[in-house]
Amino acid sequence: MASHPFQNFMVRYGGGERIFTEGELAANMYIVQSGKVRMFRIMEDEKRILGEMEKGDFFGEMSILEGLPRTFSAEALEDVELIEINSMTFDKMIKGNIEIAIRMLRKLSIRCRELERRIMEVHPAAGKGPSQPGPSGVSRPVSTADGDSGLRLVEETEDNPVVFQFEGPTILVGRYDPVTEMRPDVDLTQLDLKRSVSRRHALLQESDEGFTITEEVGALNGTSVNGEKLVTGKPHPIADGDVLSFGMVKLLFRTS
Repeated sequence: MASHPFQNFMVRYGGGERIFTEGELAANMYIVQSGKVRMFRIMEDEKRILGEMEKGDFFGEMSILEGLPRTFSAEALEDVELIEINSMTFDKMIKGNIEIAIRMLRKLSIRCRELERRIMEVHPAAGKGPSQPGPSGVSRPVSTADGDSGLRLVEETEDNPVVFQFEGPTILVGRYDPVTEMRPDVDLTQLDLKRSVSRRHALLQESDEGFTITEEVGALNGTSVNGEKLVTGKPHPIADGDVLSFGMVKLLFRTS
């Protein structure tokens, strides 16, 4: 079995152990390989939880990009294995894992949008111009397949299948991303116990010609329709009853 390419950069922390503390100067970031890590700040002598990171998530990257002190603290919720990336290995990490690179860009994009929003709150005139689109659609998971009519993704299981009912011309399928705090329209986090679904995995789109599915750039474990693997970025037509595979999660696409 091939060793991990960053095996020499693996570090381990026990449950409850502090990884770094707010205000520290550092020039490294971490990628979670196993276990969970909690981000927090101490505000008015109280611990304010910012979020939790699990396998595949990264944190502390701004220390490499900007060389600034840590803006939050991190501790292991349980025994964890982390890949510690410094400025010398950062380039190798980006080239070797395109999904992390894309998520990092999205995180920076979200920060830019948040800064623009705050500027517009202070200077309303700065916000004049083309309006920005809102969320693309709405996903509503229900417990059985006997839901209302409409678009649905149904878990392939005999007993009590999970159903995601949604609407909108463009629907993002993936998993909640604690790094960027983005939640897809169809969130497969609870079904994907093997973490095979990427944070942004695929788009379902409706047009006058019908429905299509497109695998997102950076989706690592593949997408297929009735066993046919998709080409990243190329729309593929889908119809009622098709089996869509997102990584290891298989769902039936239903239009009624």
